Amino acid sequence: MNEQLIEGRGADLDPSQRPGIPMELEPQPLAGAELPITPQQSDYPVFRHGGSQKMPPVFGTAAPPKGLSGVLRKAAYHYPDHWARHWMMLLMADRVDSWEHNLRRILPLAAVVVAGGLAVKLLKR
Repeated sequence: MNEQLIEGRGADLDPSQRPGIPMELEPQPLAGAELPITPQQSDYPVFRHGGSQKMPPVFGTAAPPKGLSGVLRKAAYHYPDHWARHWMMLLMADRVDSWEHNLRRILPLAAVVVAGGLAVKLLKR
């Protein structure tokens, strides 16, 4: 292969002659950006790995941990992120949360059925 050597090509060029120089500027915040960035606050517990004292950059508070699924999530964060146990416990917590939600939906109906059954039993005496 007969390559022609060009002196100062690519990254070897003088910075004033490099084609990418107009785009190599210092990062600037966009117009209208709120500075300094205020960290997100939460009244709910946010779980993080035991060794980390810093809050994660983004976290959700729309569905705070509660019940057995919350306990499972808290237990999952006692293990490092790179362990499969951590992720399997979080997946199990999602399943348990779904079961808890379905149980909460059915519970009022079940209470009415039980109360009706007791009323019928008392009326038959």
